[in-house]
Amino acid sequence: MKTLTAKDAKYGFGRLIDLARAEPVAVAKHGRPVVVVMAVEEYERLKALDQPTMVPARAKEAQE
Repeated sequence: MKTLTAKDAKYGFGRLIDLARAEPVAVAKHGRPVVVVMAVEEYERLKALDQPTMVPARAKEAQE
């Protein structure tokens, strides 16, 4: 994962977007990563993984 300083991200926002479309990019302040910028497709994929899914038989067991 590439890392940009907050200053580089601010003044090179277009570059940050281009990089983030290819792979997640960490943005660091005072030498420590504080956020990650990623493509919306990657975000949606990760968000879908976080959704709880139950097999119908297990859902029935959970209700009992």
